[in-house]
Amino acid sequence: MEKATFGAGCFWGVEHFFAEVPGVVDAVSGYEGGHADNPNYRQVCSGTTDHAEVVEVTFDPAKVGYAKLVELFFKMHDPTQMNRQGPDVGTQYRSAIFVHSPEQERVAREELEKAKGRYSRPIVTQIEPAQTFWKAEDYHQDYFEKNHGHSCHVTYKELESQ
Repeated sequence: MEKATFGAGCFWGVEHFFAEVPGVVDAVSGYEGGHADNPNYRQVCSGTTDHAEVVEVTFDPAKVGYAKLVELFFKMHDPTQMNRQGPDVGTQYRSAIFVHSPEQERVAREELEKAKGRYSRPIVTQIEPAQTFWKAEDYHQDYFEKNHGHSCHVTYKELESQ
């Protein structure tokens, strides 16, 4: 199994999206990229910790490749919006890929270049080394299912049916 970590706005929809992808074993909402240890939702939303809301994806590379996950990441949100997605605004909602290896960085940059042709504005996605992943509080896990499918993100099934 391998890990991939993505920030694409509010983590609820991102978690649900990646959990639907065949080959993904687990998708967990959390925080990454900031300076505070063990941050909580209130701290992250205040913007004082510099963490992004992220989803840590555990996947089977024999069933889904990292390149496919990054390709889907660029399709499931708007990577041209700086520090926002839909109604959510702030650095915690930034578009980011936290890479776990030099190979992941190479692939992420290649997929970013490919994605540029789909957008009329520049892509602002940050690609940076993975840091400590802090799991979000339990009430954030599986939020989409617990709240009857409310999300500002497209679902994997919707994206694949287009």
